[in-house]
Amino acid sequence: MTAMSRPVLLDCDPGHDDAIAIMLAAADPGIDLRLVTTVAGNVTLENTTRNALRVLDMVDRPDIPVAAGCDRPRVRALSTAASMHGDSGLAGPELAEPSRSALDAPAIEVIEQFLIDADEPLTLVATGALTNMADVVERLPHLRDRIDQLVIMGGAVDLGNWTPAAEFNIWVDPHAADVVFRAARVPGTGRPDDGIALTMIGLEVTHRAWLADEHADALRGTGRAGRWVAELLDHFVGFHQDRFGWEGGPIHDAVTIAHLIDPTLVTTLPMNVRIETESPLCIGRTVADRWQVTGLPANAAVGLDIDRDRFVTLLMDRLSSLA
Repeated sequence: MTAMSRPVLLDCDPGHDDAIAIMLAAADPGIDLRLVTTVAGNVTLENTTRNALRVLDMVDRPDIPVAAGCDRPRVRALSTAASMHGDSGLAGPELAEPSRSALDAPAIEVIEQFLIDADEPLTLVATGALTNMADVVERLPHLRDRIDQLVIMGGAVDLGNWTPAAEFNIWVDPHAADVVFRAARVPGTGRPDDGIALTMIGLEVTHRAWLADEHADALRGTGRAGRWVAELLDHFVGFHQDRFGWEGGPIHDAVTIAHLIDPTLVTTLPMNVRIETESPLCIGRTVADRWQVTGLPANAAVGLDIDRDRFVTLLMDRLSSLA
């Protein structure tokens, strides 16, 4: 890793787009991916953990440990997105068994030790339900100064994608998301004691960050990893074409890593964001006060737009560089 690499801990629930986020983080010299933790979401914890290990095998990174976190939301029963990702979570390519196992310790204990041992504050990235991150907020308040920022893929200012009101990651565990957003502040403001600096990359951004059949075809001949991503995209892009009539499939989770690599890709605006945890109709909604009508202070930098062409160029360049 380069001297300027950003140390990152990635909490995820692979999932096609989570897998591509891991691969992007592993491929970029500006990202020092130190730990991957898993959570139940797209599929069960057993499968998300197995998939994280598979992805790291694919990019030849046995040095990056994997720790399993929470196997269910805090209050609600677990609902998965197996209808989109397949029962395994990575429908499409042939899936080999992982070459190793996850660490014995639970994710929260491993995250705590990494924060203690780090020689500089670490960036947390969460691309699944925020169950593990809520544990970080509640159980590790004494280590807030060891967290540079938290970047999440989740939420929406406008419409949801899993219900008319809610984006999937927040909908899976809205009570955990509520804990995280209540402990958040806008990056570049306040101090660690005031909360964790939070950037929300939601559907306004990620629905513009799509790849299509042509990108799968371009990756197919670039090597083992590129062929594997192409086979992931064959399923994932095809699902979105069949289900929604879209040209491509949004690679939601990879935008979080791309934002760290190039902060000019995503346009953000400070907003107050609260999480609906009770309404049967709107549970999981990220109520984002874009126009400051509540008078409540902003607690997150919320993504509103992305330079799609530069995102696709960055992502394709890094994925093509993998062996």
